[in-house]
Amino acid sequence: MSERRRKAQYVTEFRIVFTAVMLVALTLLPLPAHAQDSFFKGGWTLQPDGSSLRFQSVKNLTKVESSRFVELEGSIDETGAAAIHVFLDSVDTKVDLRNVRMRFLFFETFQFPEAVITARIDPAQLTDLKTLKRKIIPLTYELQLHGVKKSFDTEVAVTYLSDDLVAVSTTAPISVAAADFSLEEGIKKLEEAANVVIVPSATVSFDFVFARKTGGEKTVTAAAQPTAAKGPASKALEPEGNLDPKACKGRFEILSRTGHIYFPSGSARLDARSGPLLDSLVDIISRCPGLVIEVGGHTDSDGSAAANLRLSEHRASAVTQYLISKGIPENRIVSVGYGETRPVAPNDTADGKHRNRRIEFVVVE
Repeated sequence: MSERRRKAQYVTEFRIVFTAVMLVALTLLPLPAHAQDSFFKGGWTLQPDGSSLRFQSVKNLTKVESSRFVELEGSIDETGAAAIHVFLDSVDTKVDLRNVRMRFLFFETFQFPEAVITARIDPAQLTDLKTLKRKIIPLTYELQLHGVKKSFDTEVAVTYLSDDLVAVSTTAPISVAAADFSLEEGIKKLEEAANVVIVPSATVSFDFVFARKTGGEKTVTAAAQPTAAKGPASKALEPEGNLDPKACKGRFEILSRTGHIYFPSGSARLDARSGPLLDSLVDIISRCPGLVIEVGGHTDSDGSAAANLRLSEHRASAVTQYLISKGIPENRIVSVGYGETRPVAPNDTADGKHRNRRIEFVVVE
């Protein structure tokens, strides 16, 4: 064999060996994220029956109470974008009237029916989850509650349950302050209603289980209007059908404390913002058959006593007419104005005057 042919053969063999080595090396390198199947390929749907969202509150400095939300809806799309809707009417404190206080006085669900949690989980962080089974990852999420949005950083544990099931859980309770979501007034209303002192923050923990979509499930987004929030079914713990007299009386007392019936200053014209609360009242009166409800109007002490009496009568009448227009029989409502004669707070501060300008609902028979 000539020297020239030997050199050519050597070059050819070198190229073959080099190519083989490079192919082996490339197979050992991790694929770029865009070349891999996303961990969330096809999307995932929250499994409410296997998921939980709980919060712990402290009253009278030492008593810890644990509550939960019964109705949740959520999903994770292929990019790892997650959205969880929490239906606040489903709050479960294990006590019926306490649930009602939480709905109407604290969360004000007639105006803010749900909380929304959104986050983005990087699928690239989970490529080894099937091998590790459980992995703790950092997470930035946004909580929308009571008309306020706020971002937080935390850690979550992602657990591989099967090829089609994964769990996302808190690694430690998350502290949420009432002041961050304009809920301080709600704390004060709860304290007055239950005659307790409440720490103005809570700790939240969750364990969300997601199943891989098999087709047909919808993707839940932060802007979606989930079906569970649209009707009475969202009130998971509200007893169905008629209420007993004790439950009715307790509800009317609670609704009297909301402060969400609005009139322009010096006027008896109902503000449209009053509608959501009054519509809730219509539902409750309808479920308390046989009871006659007094609608009582009250004012502060500014102005003359005679003028305040007339104003309170006209405001009570405006509420009464609204209820009648929504189908409540006229003979089930008594409209009364008390003027400034029954204050619930001193009239020497703006806050006291605000509390005295109110509409109350009581069972008269």
